[in-house]
Amino acid sequence: QVQLVESGGGLVQAGGSLRLSCAASGRSSISYAVAWFRQAPEKETDFVARITSRGSTTAYADSVKGRFTIFRDNAKNTVTLQMNSLKPEDTATYYCATRSSDIFTNNPSDYPYWGQGTQVTVSS
Repeated sequence: QVQLVESGGGLVQAGGSLRLSCAASGRSSISYAVAWFRQAPEKETDFVARITSRGSTTAYADSVKGRFTIFRDNAKNTVTLQMNSLKPEDTATYYCATRSSDIFTNNPSDYPYWGQGTQVTVSS
C-alpha cells in the first residue's frame, strides 16, 4: 500500500505561481510513476502531468505545456508540480496518483493510489 499526501494549494491571482508537493509513504513508496490530475467542479478528472519512476521522462497535457513542470526527488519521496503563469481555468482540486508501471497512461483508472487532493484557485 502507498499513501500520498498533497500540499501547496491555495489562492493566487492570474499570472501567479504555485508549487504543489506530493509526499509518499508506504510499501515501495514513490519508486513508481507519478501523475498529477485535476478536477474542476462538475467536470471530469483531467490529466495534468506525469513523471516516470526515475524521473527520466515527463509528459504534460497540452493545456499546461510550457507553464507547468513536474519533477521528483526520490531520496525525499516527493514529486513536485511547479505551476507558473496560472490562469483562472487552472482552478481545480489537484490530485497526485501513482502506479507501479512506467508505461505512459493518462487514464485516471490506471492509477490505483491517490492522495486526498489540494485546492488551487486562480482569480482573474
